[in-house]
Amino acid sequence: MKKFKKVALAYSGGLDTSIIIPWLKENYGCEVVAVAVDVGQAEETSGLAEKAYSTGACEFYLVDAKEEFAADYLFPVLKAGAIYERDYLLGTSTARPLIARKQVEIALATGCDALAHGCTGKGNDQVRFELAYQALAPELGIIAPWREWSIVSREDAIDFAAARGISVPVTKKDPYSRDRNLWHISHEGGPLEDPTFEPEPSMFRLTTDPQDAPDTPEKVSIEFEAGVPVAVNGEKLSPATLVETLNALGSKHGIGRADIVENRLVGIKSRGVYETPGGTILVNALKALEAITLDRESSHEKERMATRYAELVYFGQWFSPLKEAYDAFVNKLTEDVTGTVVVKLYKGNAGVVSRQSAYSLYSQNLASFDMTGYNAKDSAGFIRLFGLQLRGRKRLAPMDVESVGEAVGVRSMK
Repeated sequence: MKKFKKVALAYSGGLDTSIIIPWLKENYGCEVVAVAVDVGQAEETSGLAEKAYSTGACEFYLVDAKEEFAADYLFPVLKAGAIYERDYLLGTSTARPLIARKQVEIALATGCDALAHGCTGKGNDQVRFELAYQALAPELGIIAPWREWSIVSREDAIDFAAARGISVPVTKKDPYSRDRNLWHISHEGGPLEDPTFEPEPSMFRLTTDPQDAPDTPEKVSIEFEAGVPVAVNGEKLSPATLVETLNALGSKHGIGRADIVENRLVGIKSRGVYETPGGTILVNALKALEAITLDRESSHEKERMATRYAELVYFGQWFSPLKEAYDAFVNKLTEDVTGTVVVKLYKGNAGVVSRQSAYSLYSQNLASFDMTGYNAKDSAGFIRLFGLQLRGRKRLAPMDVESVGEAVGVRSMK
């Protein structure tokens, strides 16, 4: 085992990182700098300093990165239309590279010679953190306790904490693994590992059960500039405040619940239940605005690219040249995605009811059934050219009329 003098730990105060501080000291004999990054965990950041010091940290840092998270991480993913496997809005995936960057910055500033994280050896987060470390500070060592220690379950981890008098926010009666930030909260583990288990109402933390949501719909107006949300109901808001505002509205109406079985990068299928109220509203609204401001070819190409972009984020390749190139592509393509969208919130649904833009490509005259201004005869030549290859292929394999007739039950009369 290589020895390190000072290690910067990505610290949340949860079960895993709470026991990692004493474990690092016991097994590596090193000093531990606890680095907590506030990306919208809400009350979860309170008391972290005291807890970190009480478990053996020599230094503690709490970085407020909510605005940076929203502006430079969430909104680029939103603008790209990146959704992993059709349903996952990438809340955890998007936060990890920012947390890793702040951790690296503090590690370098405090003279650390290694970085540590509390990700399990089965999950995606170990990849996300370590790829970020390699991209930003490849000279620093990396310690992943879950790949080294003898602890093999969350129950073991709870027992390890209890033996050292460490209070953790998880019990054997509430075994869920949760990750919360400005964009979402995720629920994994425990009874959710059984794909037939229906989540209990008590598990949810952000959203109202849709059947208990208000009986009266509520409309919300969202303004975008170049694909970025800037105002809600006519009020200009900072990126983080805008997301928080929509989270409150969406949560009240039960918006954004998703029960997903996803394919992890490491090859394991994993079930997670996500609550992403504000993000769901923004995704629906932006898609509606793009529908009137992007031409067909741009829209279709962006949709194809979004799948790959989502994979890059999910796989931890945030700091890759390819993602940087995709960002440039998206920024250029969405220059005119500016306008206002109205979304109706009602019992778990966020349906778009209005969209308008000064850059709209939508023509009401062309879209109507009225043929004024449109020469229908032009379609004949277009269709004939469009079918040119089909006709050419048929000349190479002419139809056997007799066999086709028999196949459909028609017999020639001879």
